[in-house]
Amino acid sequence: MLKKALRTGCMLVTVAYLSACASTSNQAPQTVVLAQPLQVNYQSEVALARLGQMLNSGEYNQQQMAQLYYERGIVFDRVGLRALARFDFNRAIQMKPDFVEAYNFLGIYFVLAEEFDSAFEAFDSALELAPDYSFAYFYRGIALSYANKPELAVIDVDKYAAEAPNDPYRVIWRYLIQTEANSAEAQSQLQAAIASYQNEDWAWNIARLYVGELSPQDLINSTMDQPSDNQTLAEQLCEAYFYLAKLAQQNGEHQRARSYFKLSLANNVYDFVEHRLALLELKRYEDQ
Repeated sequence: MLKKALRTGCMLVTVAYLSACASTSNQAPQTVVLAQPLQVNYQSEVALARLGQMLNSGEYNQQQMAQLYYERGIVFDRVGLRALARFDFNRAIQMKPDFVEAYNFLGIYFVLAEEFDSAFEAFDSALELAPDYSFAYFYRGIALSYANKPELAVIDVDKYAAEAPNDPYRVIWRYLIQTEANSAEAQSQLQAAIASYQNEDWAWNIARLYVGELSPQDLINSTMDQPSDNQTLAEQLCEAYFYLAKLAQQNGEHQRARSYFKLSLANNVYDFVEHRLALLELKRYEDQ
């Protein structure tokens, strides 16, 4: 494992505070895997410069400008400049009021700011324009969950998961939100999905964690069990630590959950839903 760690540029660290903060439980992994945090790459910097020049050139009509603002917003979001991204998504909608994808992104930002009424309005606008736009159902489900409306959230994530039952992330989110709604079917549906649809996608390991087939340490180790570059490792670790945090929350181990959310953020995978929501979860802990 050490040889593989050196090849991918990651670090293996025995972290006492994770096990010490919940010493009565055997859930905590003894080893924390860390990737080299992702940095803003050259391509993103060039894209931002090029899009800025195009927006300032005066050569494009309003529809084209809306698309350019949206594309720059995507790049801003990818590098973690969320205030600038939100501004660009707003500009895109002002210039193109039927811009479905921009409404969806704006809704995500409203969720992160806990402006839930505005988030619902944005997602509803996206779905009025494109009733089959599945990502709006997903993020509206998340918004409903964080707004303490889990029964309504289940309706949206059920629809989202049903569209691609072989997608482990859809299965996992359906389980998480069903659990929040105290659904007795959550565990059985998750087990059935694993039995019926499990494929080679690494994320099925997260589903197996929630049904007890893998331990937290097994999940962390699984990120090292396949050849990968640092980008892939960072992305998987961002996800793994986030979902370990959600498991810790289910078990009432909130100090450990906070530590896992911080580890999820450590990889700088800014455009992943897990990174976004880890920030929101930590903010909520601070507010409490």
